[in-house]
Amino acid sequence: MTDRELVITRTFDAPRKLVFHAWTDPNLIPQWWGPKKYTTTVDKMEVRPGGTWRFVQRDAEGNVYAFNGVYREVVSPERLVYTLEFEGMPGHILVETVTFREHDGKTELTNRDVFETIEDRAGMFQSGMESGGIRIDGSSGCALGKRLSFVRN
Repeated sequence: MTDRELVITRTFDAPRKLVFHAWTDPNLIPQWWGPKKYTTTVDKMEVRPGGTWRFVQRDAEGNVYAFNGVYREVVSPERLVYTLEFEGMPGHILVETVTFREHDGKTELTNRDVFETIEDRAGMFQSGMESGGIRIDGSSGCALGKRLSFVRN
């Protein structure tokens, strides 16, 4: 790992196909993406190479935070590569690679973010954005893990 990267790995008690589905279904994203204190809406989500996505988050005070990107690779159910840009800081784009590996019916998800600069990575931590990343991979309140249990049933 370089000083421009952030890597988070988690294991879910669900098959890889189900975890990949939760990551690529616009109806499921609002239930687990980002910090719990925000409501997430999927404005656009074209899960294909060259397709765009845009998620909008709102807090209780009515503040709006939007994120967007472009899918570079979609290999179902193994890998997603896309860009991510916080619209509040345009021009600071990271590349996120998400890999899904199945072992004994469980899925190891690795989320690797590569920032353009060391300063961009540091800025993400200073903004508190890493707390959203923790929920994205399901470790904060197991939001994704709980949703996977619901989808499976």
